[in-house]
Amino acid sequence: MLRAGIVGLPNVGKSTLFNALVANAKADAANFPFCTIEPNVGVVAVPDERLEALAKISNSEQIVPTRVEFVDIAGLVKGASKGEGLGNQFLANIREVDAIVHVVRCFDDDDIIHVSGSVDPVRDIEVINLELALSDLAQVDRRMERTRKQARTSKDAQLELGALEKLSAGLNEGKSARQINLTEEEAESVTVLGLLSSKPIIYAANVSENDLASGNEWVEQVRQVASAENAQVVVVSAQVESELVELSQEERADFLESLGVKEGGLKSLISATYQLLGLRTFLTTGPKETRAWTIHTGMTAPQAAGTIHSDFERGFIRAETVAYNALVENGSMNAAKEKGLVRSEGKDYVVQEGDVMLFRFNV
Repeated sequence: MLRAGIVGLPNVGKSTLFNALVANAKADAANFPFCTIEPNVGVVAVPDERLEALAKISNSEQIVPTRVEFVDIAGLVKGASKGEGLGNQFLANIREVDAIVHVVRCFDDDDIIHVSGSVDPVRDIEVINLELALSDLAQVDRRMERTRKQARTSKDAQLELGALEKLSAGLNEGKSARQINLTEEEAESVTVLGLLSSKPIIYAANVSENDLASGNEWVEQVRQVASAENAQVVVVSAQVESELVELSQEERADFLESLGVKEGGLKSLISATYQLLGLRTFLTTGPKETRAWTIHTGMTAPQAAGTIHSDFERGFIRAETVAYNALVENGSMNAAKEKGLVRSEGKDYVVQEGDVMLFRFNV
């Protein structure tokens, strides 16, 4: 299961958002810096309305969604790359995740301390991104010293050195590693470094309940920063989400309607994170269960079968495949077959998002 790390300055709402994400998680959320020291981990179901529709068609006994893991990482501060505020420990936690959800404070509240004394999302983003880049730069420069010696006799080292020199130049210019153009081979040569600023990122603009429907000026500032990085922004209210957890479904709907929204942004954040991780979903359905399965983009039918059981991949014969929309529109697998919409796909077939699949295999 791939992991997304929730990061940001202290007191921006990270732990409150995390608690809402995992519903019954026990992450501390308090009004002082470094409340969270050890990272909290929670496994979250990815919302997928397709499962309900398929379950009705198959009269399934249960529904099993796919999941993604979120890690609540302590707040970073200026100087973290030099160890300020237990920065080395927190940066190491970020190194272990696959993607970053950067929570940015876009609300004003005199009762909640801001470490810099005022709300300024652009400044806050720059603080975090700079600390990640400085940590990467130190690591790149150390690696370059060793690689230069090896490059005298090794072509692989020469390739890596070229990538490191590009990274060093870009990081010194204030860019993140993900903004630096490397060839596929160059990127592969430095994968082992696990550079923090190379990780894909989503900005979660955390607003008050009054700004959830329309956003505010601070949200627009976050969008401008994200646009320059080709990153995504999700508007969410940790305050609203923390209240929704305590309500019934009917009460939730009424509360959100009173705010002029259909949701608090949490579903969008989970789905966007799932996509950011380069994940896709195929579906299986039957009387026992309807289930979503996670694969990486580009996986073939046998590889997808292997996510269910390794025997399915080893003994793969074919996959009976139908697009989700085609199946739902026709109401049953038999009706879809009669119209020629169910295909028999072989070992080279690349699984598409939303494929409903039945695997045939030899034991």
